[in-house]
Amino acid sequence: MNTATNPLLQHQGPTALAAFDAIKPEHVAPAVDALLAQAETALAQATSADVPAHYDAMSAVLDVPLEHFNRAWGAVSYLNAVADTPELRAAYNACLPRVTAFFTKMGADERLYAKYKQIAAADDAAPSAQRLSAPRRKVIDNALRDFVLSGAELQGPAKERFAQIQERLAALSQRFREHVLDATDRWAYHASADELQGVPADVVEAMKVDADVALAAGAAPGAVHKLGLQIPVYLPVMQYATQRALRERMYRAYVTRASDQAELPDLDNTAVMAEILQLRQEEASLLGHASYAHVSLVPKMAPSPERVLAFLQELTTRAKPFAEADVQALRDFAAKNLGLDDLQAWDFAFVGEKLKEAQYAYSEQEVKQYFTEPKVLEGLFDIVQRVFEVRITPDQAPLWHPDVRFYRVERDGALLAQFYLDAYARPGKQPGAWMGDERQRWLRPDGVEQTPVATLTCNFAPPVGGKPSLLTHDDVTTLFHEFGHGLHLMLTQVRDLGVSGLSGVEWDAVELPSQFMENFCWEWDVLQKLTAHVDTGAPLPRALYDKMLAAKNYQSGMQTIRQVEYALVDMHLHAKPDAAAQLQSIVKEVRDTVSVVPAPAYNRFQHSFSHIFAGGYAAGYYSYKWAEVLSADAWGAFEEEGTLSTATGRRLRQEVFERGGSRSAMDNFKAFRGREPSLDALMRHQGMALPKAA
Repeated sequence: MNTATNPLLQHQGPTALAAFDAIKPEHVAPAVDALLAQAETALAQATSADVPAHYDAMSAVLDVPLEHFNRAWGAVSYLNAVADTPELRAAYNACLPRVTAFFTKMGADERLYAKYKQIAAADDAAPSAQRLSAPRRKVIDNALRDFVLSGAELQGPAKERFAQIQERLAALSQRFREHVLDATDRWAYHASADELQGVPADVVEAMKVDADVALAAGAAPGAVHKLGLQIPVYLPVMQYATQRALRERMYRAYVTRASDQAELPDLDNTAVMAEILQLRQEEASLLGHASYAHVSLVPKMAPSPERVLAFLQELTTRAKPFAEADVQALRDFAAKNLGLDDLQAWDFAFVGEKLKEAQYAYSEQEVKQYFTEPKVLEGLFDIVQRVFEVRITPDQAPLWHPDVRFYRVERDGALLAQFYLDAYARPGKQPGAWMGDERQRWLRPDGVEQTPVATLTCNFAPPVGGKPSLLTHDDVTTLFHEFGHGLHLMLTQVRDLGVSGLSGVEWDAVELPSQFMENFCWEWDVLQKLTAHVDTGAPLPRALYDKMLAAKNYQSGMQTIRQVEYALVDMHLHAKPDAAAQLQSIVKEVRDTVSVVPAPAYNRFQHSFSHIFAGGYAAGYYSYKWAEVLSADAWGAFEEEGTLSTATGRRLRQEVFERGGSRSAMDNFKAFRGREPSLDALMRHQGMALPKAA
């Protein structure tokens, strides 16, 4: 292939955007070959005597080819997540071992490590006026820490084994991810209209398929509605379907995805998970740590697994009484009003929705009619523009799917950042919602400043029947959440790779901006900007808002305990050296100790727990609740000074968002709030304000 026409090799420079519409599977291997060769040459040069141990000199040699590689490989990885095909998957998997091997080798390179130690030592000895800037010194300090975690101090067979572990872990994580995607996409059930009684009409309409297509797929006559396990279908069925047997069928399929209990045994993640845990423990032992949890926490705010477990125990103590009361209310309501005396796991979402309707006289379906996606986006942009003093407008870029949109963010006419929005669920797209960086802010060695580009990915129900996509209120908060991550990347003013945007931010603080943004979705003046009824265009009525607000903390105890359960499973799996051999028993022990909702013995939620087995949250899932303490307390400043206060937004932007990872998250928080955070704010916001346990 002619490398001059390979779109992945043109993806460079401060203003270049990935040619997402032109990237093909056959481009991947030649691009990786060329870019890895450039990176190898740069690494050899940087570690030679020709390049002095000086920040600018090292950056000029290494950063340009590495950044080019990361952007090209990042584009391939992103397409693999949102536009998966057998051909692209094969191309990605074929190159993954070589990519992993190079970065493992570079991270453990003793010569490169020695150069960074020399830079740090020279900076320590320099007069204060000649020392590195604070962001650059943070880059060096983080790099020294990461060299150790990457095995740079290992020798001989230990170093070789460490590299083998990294390559194998990368392959296993990819396999885990593929199993979850395929298990989600391949499961289907054709239902008749009678089976879908109670399910919202727009959801039923979106499920409908041609009768001949349904019959060809083995459906019974008249079963022309195809149900899958994507959230826009699964969740409404669980909330609204009056047919209990259908809910049970869907529940079982969902919680056994990619497991030994599933209908698709070739996608079982059991062995994959066990090997991942065993290899992570071996990695920890090589690095001299008691467990992988100890390794994971080295770059985080939490000082030890014991401190995390104590934090989760405190949350459990304070939230469990509320969770138990939530469950009892559901049981009482189900027995009295629905004839359900034996509440099962597949009943809770359905009964919960019915109880909410009875208590607060509204339903999610009623609310959804006011949250049309175009109006929500318009309102979101208006809020961000006002609070953070920016301007958001549509922009042009090559796109991977017709539904994707692209925007630019400016201040005073100057470009700050750009972002893609891929909002809708579809086959071949990983479930969930996430933000990625296509490009970071960076003052390049040639003196040109590069602006950041974010990818914002959600899985909302697409438009149907000529009407716009309708979002649940949970969808709206998800959009705001991911946009918060995007703002962290896009608003940074740090210009050094390694601490720009989210880079270098402690993982257990990275959710602060995202969870902070969710709070806007509960404010009356904000919701007026976000809502317009799909048929009449009328904004959300005050009476309906009041009902929503009254129900804001509905089942907050149950929700908190569920998150604590996930966090405890994660921490115990990575803190116990023999976890690989007792995975299911650890899950059961946590569930028996903490959970308030009984789960069937076949429940295998961990088999699709991509956050910890195929994402960056291994021994870090607790960070959602940890960072929620920070975000709730940060929101308190807006409660005190005004929900849409530009002055407060400016202070948050300057002390947190713009700082990126150039300063510790705690220092950022204290600079904004004037003190350390308190758990009390979180408990108060979630309606669980009790005296702190002794």
